[in-house]
Amino acid sequence: MSTKEWYIGVMSGTSMDGVDTALVAFEGNKPSLLAYDEYPMPESLKQRLLDVCIGQQTNLIEIGELDHLLGHLFANAVNQLLDKSGYRAEQIRAIGNHGQTVYHQPQGNTPFTMQLGDANIIAAKTNIDTIADFRRKDMALGGLGAPLVPAFHQTIFHTQDSSVVVLNIGGIANISVIRPNQKVIGYDTGPGNMLMDAWCLRHTGNKYDKDAAFASKGKVSQELLEQLMTESYLAQPAPKSTGRELFNLPWLDSQLNPFDLSAEDVQRTLCEYTAQTIANEVEQYVSGPRPELLICGGGARNPLIMERLAALLPNWIVAPTSEKGVDNDYMEAMAFAWLAYRRIHNLPSNLPEVTGASDLASLGVMYFADK
Repeated sequence: MSTKEWYIGVMSGTSMDGVDTALVAFEGNKPSLLAYDEYPMPESLKQRLLDVCIGQQTNLIEIGELDHLLGHLFANAVNQLLDKSGYRAEQIRAIGNHGQTVYHQPQGNTPFTMQLGDANIIAAKTNIDTIADFRRKDMALGGLGAPLVPAFHQTIFHTQDSSVVVLNIGGIANISVIRPNQKVIGYDTGPGNMLMDAWCLRHTGNKYDKDAAFASKGKVSQELLEQLMTESYLAQPAPKSTGRELFNLPWLDSQLNPFDLSAEDVQRTLCEYTAQTIANEVEQYVSGPRPELLICGGGARNPLIMERLAALLPNWIVAPTSEKGVDNDYMEAMAFAWLAYRRIHNLPSNLPEVTGASDLASLGVMYFADK
């Protein structure tokens, strides 16, 4: 008879909108979302992180300070979730903390990935064992260290006779492809909300384009869209992953250089760029009578993206994961609770066919609380 255990997953993604926390119960390998919360990220901290992410000159003092500040931020997010939910620290087996990615360079002569957020601070401040540093073991085995969430998607979604593609639209868009009797495929398709958020902030002062109101005022520039489609990352074969180190405002400004477009037209074109780069990948995995595209992440709340994906993929059932009983805003936080569960039980949590690693591994490093 399996024993029920409780875990907390913590995720702050490439959009840096805030810190998502999810309290998840596991009975066997089956997860149930019990409580969730979002903790705000201070604008000053977000800007310092963005400066590092897009390659501005930095130093060890800045990196150390950010690591410290994020440790406290993540710990505060966990403690707020506990306060709101009524659960106690002693009931939680472990925290799975992704950390804030500031650079991801999975290929080349010196592949590395860097997530900040001191897990020692999290463990000490919450009094809960904390697991972090999930990506580097996979990279040590020759993998890309990403994406890690497809293994979780495989656990909670299964398919009998048709394809299921789980699409997370965060700052970057990534897919998990689950097909009958085939290995799972997963990779980053390209930008999700990242470029749209950055452009919207620059021209409206808003962190994101709520209900696609800004984009809806413009029209698609086919010339700009064609230019954006020439980005070499899109033509790379999977496995592959990307992030803010490529898709950022300086990159966008260089793409815009030959064009004279309104801010609204650029926003609408960026929205179309996200939708088309996703649809181009998803379409090749169609199989069975009822293929499903299940969408989570902030992009699931963008009505224009959802509308365009449905139009570009007429053979697919397009729906948010919430319609399958998994909250589309907290999927990734749940995934890191699952990764922590797998590490506690020394179970493999990567998919070599997804990341390119040479072997299965139980990912994450343990930071013990002083209990």
